Amino acid sequence: MAKKYSSLLFFFLLLLSSLPNFDALPEYFRPPPRPAIFIGPTRSESEPEQVHISLVGKDHMRVTWITSHKHEKSIVEYGTSSGNYDKSSMTGERMSYRYFFYNSGEIHHITIGPLGPNTTYYYRCGGNGPEFSFKTPPSTFPIEFSIVGDLGQTEWTASTLEHIGAKDYDVLLLPGDLSYADTQQPLWDSFGRLAEPYASKRPWMVTHGNHEIETFPIIYRHGFKAYNSRWQMPYQESGSTSNLYYSFDVAGCHVIMLGSYVDFDAQSDQYTWLQADLAKVDRVVTPWIFVLVHVPWYNSNLAHKGEGESMRKSMEELLYNSRVDVVFAGHVHAYERFTRVYDNKADPCGPIYMTIGDGGNREGLAMIFENPSPSISMFREASFGHGRLKVHNETHAHWSWHRNNEANNIFMADELWLKSFASSKSCLPHDKMKTHKKDEL
Repeated sequence: MAKKYSSLLFFFLLLLSSLPNFDALPEYFRPPPRPAIFIGPTRSESEPEQVHISLVGKDHMRVTWITSHKHEKSIVEYGTSSGNYDKSSMTGERMSYRYFFYNSGEIHHITIGPLGPNTTYYYRCGGNGPEFSFKTPPSTFPIEFSIVGDLGQTEWTASTLEHIGAKDYDVLLLPGDLSYADTQQPLWDSFGRLAEPYASKRPWMVTHGNHEIETFPIIYRHGFKAYNSRWQMPYQESGSTSNLYYSFDVAGCHVIMLGSYVDFDAQSDQYTWLQADLAKVDRVVTPWIFVLVHVPWYNSNLAHKGEGESMRKSMEELLYNSRVDVVFAGHVHAYERFTRVYDNKADPCGPIYMTIGDGGNREGLAMIFENPSPSISMFREASFGHGRLKVHNETHAHWSWHRNNEANNIFMADELWLKSFASSKSCLPHDKMKTHKKDEL
């Protein structure tokens, strides 16, 4: 009998040894999934809801909100002291859309400014309703980004957002998959209400993912109807012709948002735009370049394996030649950080690639990684969480990834100091710098 149990134990241990390596810290016990949440309206039909803000140009902000009534005013009143709105703007547009039997509320997009840097403004939308406030980003270093993808609407999403909001930051970057509405349009409204306490206080700069497409044969062939109506980004200011890819500058950083589900081959509009956009970057003025895209180009998780390969082959050389510092992606519901890479090999002049599609979505975590881990993958873990990128100056930035352990507990599981290519003579092309600085490291 003892021999029989010994054999069973041997095969059990052998089975455990063959399981994929999740690379979580050994003392960490991963919490179970949490249910989806739906937030209904809490204000009157005339009051603004789903308020969020986004950067527009150097010193302006777009304020977006929705009203159920179609005839409410599209105006934002604002000022630097609570209840005292000495400025107002009606510059922008309003729209609504229909998706099958669903009719959206009136969506208001109003641009305000010019605004001062690193300044708190109080504002009111539509001439009534509650007062909101936001803080503008600084005009110079340091600046801190909060980065998270694949949010969705679960109790884990709420936990992630609480963790993000618990510590100050300047701009939130989201590499796609916002609401997980997937054609169920009321979920877009629910997501707007879930995000409002955070997205009304700091600018959210987003790009699309597969859950924003929402196509339907013949009727909605082009997709992105809800996304483009609700989440307008400053694409025109960057010379783009599509809300699905754009760029912006903030405090010495050039941030590029690419579209995984828009044509990206060498003959495409997006490729032509990206080539021109990178060529215009002055690394003296904006020493850092960050790129966000939904589908990762490098990924050792079995989920969505290889889906970003065609885009990588098309565009990777552009990013490499322009010495992009970091590329952030979502789509895979886990966290993974790669070393500097180009063409599937470690390269000191290539970008660092990170997957951060771990915001809390209803589909759960992508638990299975390749085993053994590729040599270019430095850290990986299937847990919900978010990232922080604090750019201290023109040469150095600090990255940290924070895991959601429990509802009220957060843990920094990974961190890295980065040095910009703008401060490295060995990698930066000579035509990208007006002056070269001596290496510090």
